[in-house]
Amino acid sequence: MKPEILLIEPMMPEVEKQLDAAYTVHRFTSVEQLEAIAPNIRAIATGGATGVPAPIMNSLPALEIIAINGIGTDAVDLKEARRRHIHVTTTPGVLTDDVADMALGLILSLLRGLPESDRYVRDGAWGHSPAPALGHKVTGKKLGIIGMGQVGRAIARRAQAFSMPISYTDLKDFGLDEYHFVPDLKALALESEILVIAASGGPGSRHLVNRDILDAVGTHGVVVNVARGSVVDEQALVQALEEGTLGGAALDVFEHEPNVPTALMHSNRTVLQPHRASATVETRLEMGNLVVRNLAAHFAGQALLTAVI
Repeated sequence: MKPEILLIEPMMPEVEKQLDAAYTVHRFTSVEQLEAIAPNIRAIATGGATGVPAPIMNSLPALEIIAINGIGTDAVDLKEARRRHIHVTTTPGVLTDDVADMALGLILSLLRGLPESDRYVRDGAWGHSPAPALGHKVTGKKLGIIGMGQVGRAIARRAQAFSMPISYTDLKDFGLDEYHFVPDLKALALESEILVIAASGGPGSRHLVNRDILDAVGTHGVVVNVARGSVVDEQALVQALEEGTLGGAALDVFEHEPNVPTALMHSNRTVLQPHRASATVETRLEMGNLVVRNLAAHFAGQALLTAVI
């Protein structure tokens, strides 16, 4: 008999086909749906942003493993998982390049005004209406990175091609010769023209970027977030943009997804994406395949490939 698993967040069709072949897959619709099947669910496959809400985890007494299709664990109660001896896996390294690419794409889009100019052409305004405002040069801008893990370092490598002086802050100095470590976040914000957030989410980093930090970035600086929406005090961000004390923001993530403040959507100082940094065919397929391999290893009694717990 196939093990029964719960699929909370959809994956690539090729990946779901593998899951269906190996397991009895229950696709999540509601907590009420779980009442009849809960005692049989031994594994969960989910996304990093969705994670496993507490009511779901609490309703599954036979749960053995949570396989996350992503690198974030902030939406899973790791303390509870450890208490119950539930394994947790992620897909580290697989999505690093795509997230770093998105960060650079957001920087270029925001500073060069690409979305506005695209609309200008599509609306037939070229030659008939005043041209969009001039953009800002990207090459040579001072880049500050919050979080110098795999993604932060990949962003830094790409930024070097734009001759950007690069500084970073993290819990410790990694001794990276090419980049300048700044132990104080506000000091980093003060010296950065572009402040990129690549830090992990969770209670420890919630609202790390607050109004004080946003004001330090200033009217000529911009904030780019490809990490977690919770790292930024979103209301403070809205106020800073409305008051003109922050130059702009390019955001792939938001504090209460999929809800985005109307002020951010209507601002001419923002570029927005619907949490799509890893959303390429190649990467999503590779991520999904790693989820499949971790589940297979667990049920075969083998070592997990990318275990968090």
